[in-house]
Amino acid sequence: MNNFRARLRNRRPKMPRLTFWALITVALLIGLYLIAPTKIAVVLYKAALVTGGAVLGYWIDRALFPYARPDQTKASHQPWAGLRRAIIVLACVLGLTLGL
Repeated sequence: MNNFRARLRNRRPKMPRLTFWALITVALLIGLYLIAPTKIAVVLYKAALVTGGAVLGYWIDRALFPYARPDQTKASHQPWAGLRRAIIVLACVLGLTLGL
């Protein structure tokens, strides 16, 4: 038990995934604000459409295929389930961003 506590104490917290790219995005948004502040609303609107489309596509896939989730299918079917989900998410993102 002491070995576990020692490992837990010495463990450094990891940064979340894509933290570096999130910081680059924030820096680019600040640069855009300094150059053309009127464009920030358009960029945030487009980002909201893309993220909303991705979330909507994910939940549509889960609703349509509740027993065929990519992480719960056979190993031979996992690539197809992942591809199916990616296509549904892509369709939702394109539908929201091109339709509005």
